[in-house]
Formats: sequence, structure tokens, C-alpha cells
Amino acid sequence: MSMMKAARLHKVGAPMEIEQLPIPQPAANDVQVRVRACGIVPNLGNILANWTTWFPELPLPPLPAVFGLDPAGEVTAVGSHVHAWKPGDRVYVNPSLYCGGCRACRSGDLINCTHYAFSGYFGFSENSLKLYKNYPNGGLAEYMIAPQYALVKLPDNVSFNQAARFGYLGTMYSAMRKARIGPGKSMLVNGISGTLGIGGALFGLAMGATRILGTGRNAELLARVKALAPDRIEVFSNANGEAIDAWVKARTEGLGVDTFIDALGPGAPHETMQQGIRSLKRGGRAFNIGAIAGMVGMDLHTMMDDQQSIEGSAWFTAGEGQDIADMAEAGTLDLSVFEHVCHPLERVNEAISGIASRNGGFSNFVINP
Repeated sequence: MSMMKAARLHKVGAPMEIEQLPIPQPAANDVQVRVRACGIVPNLGNILANWTTWFPELPLPPLPAVFGLDPAGEVTAVGSHVHAWKPGDRVYVNPSLYCGGCRACRSGDLINCTHYAFSGYFGFSENSLKLYKNYPNGGLAEYMIAPQYALVKLPDNVSFNQAARFGYLGTMYSAMRKARIGPGKSMLVNGISGTLGIGGALFGLAMGATRILGTGRNAELLARVKALAPDRIEVFSNANGEAIDAWVKARTEGLGVDTFIDALGPGAPHETMQQGIRSLKRGGRAFNIGAIAGMVGMDLHTMMDDQQSIEGSAWFTAGEGQDIADMAEAGTLDLSVFEHVCHPLERVNEAISGIASRNGGFSNFVINP
């Protein structure tokens, strides 16, 4: 039996262990991927240490398990029912798992599948455990199995390390796509210099947004974001507690922005998000992709009068991931801004703990199995 190297978690709160496991073989509708890069997302440490306490209703893959949310590599084998993919194809593996048979799936509403789960991360209901029986492992291993619907074909000018960032890029892109960002549209991103937020700047440029406004706390990182396109990006540091909405209204003739996207994570102050919502123009739409924690108060009467809305946007589809790859191939999306911090699989625990010292959203932590 052929074996591979993998990092496996045996107990919540414990470090991962490097082990030899059998190389998994694809079922009829699956592909086998030789993993060349797997992104380490900033929240992974919390997932591994605290998830069962914080969110017991959202199950982890049954332990011991191989985690790893953002893998990229080469197809090495395909199942008998796979016709669109072949060995040698360079791919990103979207970790979205869905059942394909529930009403949401049959309607094409894949992310709202009743069994929805993230391969190598966590599930969204107890139903997710059924999908983990088919796909128990993520990308922190030399090989993995994925359903063929999860693949994104990578062009030659997108490296595996760059593709390992697609998860956070895709989360931002999906929200912006829902908002119909494009020419003539204005947008505000809270946390624009962070891991999620920098995608707002990159996609705003790629999708033709007329005004790109962004907030953050670190003035140096904000200056780097603005330098991506000084004539189209405006940034604002709220480190001293100044109001975001007053700054936005002053730059939009008092009208506000078409779209507000909050990319700040759990622990961010609620007032920051509330100010972002107050920055919306009449008919404006807000999206939460950062997972701010707790009960956030809203002025729903004003939102009703101004026909505004707020929506959660959790992830992205493989089709949207293909959009990202296509934009990078065409040169409209610039992935060269990322600084790759690479570690071999044996140093996965060091990488997870070291991500706290990242250089804002410009750092891209990657494991190369």
C-alpha cells in the first residue's frame, strides 16, 4: 500500500502530529490531487483549540482528522465518472462540500445545502458529518481526494502559493458579486488591509468599481493598500476612534456608498460595523463576511425608510473561484501583492502559531507538503 505524509489532529487543543497514512483513492466522481500548497488561514488556530467550546453545534471532522482549507496542486488520478479533468491539471480545490440532492442543491443554491461543510475545517450542521464520511481529509497532506465539482483550473501565471489564498479572496469576491460591484459603483470595506479586506481592494480594481474606500487601524498597511491604485483607493485610519460614516459622507457628497462590506472578525467593536452601515446611501447594501461576534444593534427603522439591507455571505462557489483564476490569467487581478510565508508540512504547528505576526493581509501563510 502506498503511503503519504500528513498532519493530523487527534485532540482539540493539541498540536498536529506528522504521520504516514495510506494515499486515498478516488471514487467514481472524485479526483486525487497531489497537494503542492495549502493556505493557513488566520482562524485555524481558534478552530483547532476552541471550536467545540465556542460552537458545539458546528461539528469538526471526526478526529483524528487532516485539516487544511485552501489546497492547490496537480490532479494525479480521476474516478471513472470524471470526464472534464485529467492527471496533470493544475487546480485549486474549493473545500465546499454539498450533498447534491437536497432542494437547495437541486435549485443550484449550493452554499445553502442542508449538509454543507468545509473539507478540512468544520461543518454547518450535524448533517455535515455524513459528507465527512466521504471526504474526511483536507489539504495538510501530500495527497487528498476531492469531488470533481470542487475544482478550479489554474492558469500557468497563477502559482500554487497564490492559489492557496483563494479561500479568503473568494469570500470577498462572492459578496462583491452579490452586490453587483462594477463601473459607477462605490464601496466601503472595513478592514481593507486585513486578510479578507485586501481582496476588496484587488477586486474593486479588477471589477471596475469607481470609488473604493477602506478603513483600518494600521496607517502603514493602509498606505500600502492605497499605493495599489492611488487615484481610485481612499483609506482612513480609525485608530483614534474617529467616525467612519462622517469620513465616507464627506467623500460622497453626503450620499454614502452603494455597498459596505464588513471584513472584521470576532472581537471587533460593534460600533465600527454600525458606522459602516450608516455610511450606506439610499438603497445601499451591506454584507458581513468577517463574522463579527455577538448581537449587533441596528437602526432598522432608518434601514427600512432608506430601503437598505444587510446580508451574510459565507463563502464562494467553484464557479466563482474560476472567475478569480480567469481574472488573474487576463491580468485584471494582480496576485503579485502577496508575500508568501512558506513552511514544510513538518512545521505546520509553527506556521499556525506564527500567523499572528503576519503583515496584515499582505502575508500569505502557506504549507508546502
